[in-house]
Amino acid sequence: MDIIEILKQDYQKFPVDQTYSIYAENVYFQDPLNKFRGVERYKQMIRFINQWFINPQLDLHEINQLGDTIKTRWTLSWTTPLPWKPRIAIPGWSELHLNAEKLIDSHIDYWDCSRFDVITQHLPYKS
Repeated sequence: MDIIEILKQDYQKFPVDQTYSIYAENVYFQDPLNKFRGVERYKQMIRFINQWFINPQLDLHEINQLGDTIKTRWTLSWTTPLPWKPRIAIPGWSELHLNAEKLIDSHIDYWDCSRFDVITQHLPYKS
C-alpha cells in the first residue's frame, strides 16, 4: 500500500492501531514539546496520548508528497481530564522525510499556535 494512503488511514484512527512499520528504527521526532530518536520512543508518546487524554483526534486537512518529503496539515484535539473537561485544539503541520528504503526517518511537527496558547485553552475562565 502507498505510504500516503497508510498515513491517511493512520490519521483517521489516531491514536489507535498506528502503522509503525513505515518508520525507520532510529526515526527522529520533534515537536514544540519533545525531541527524540527511535520508533519505540515514538510508540510510547502515542500510548501516552491514548492513555491520558479523552477522545484524542487527529484531523487531516491536507497531505502532499514532493520527492522524499511528505507534508501534512492537521488539527490535533482532545479533552483534558480536568473537572471542567476543556476541549483542546492544536492546528499545525508535519514534515516527514523518507530515507532510501522509503521509511520515515524524520517527523517534525510545527504548531500554528504557541505553547502558551495551548495552556490557556485549559483555563476554566477565559476572557
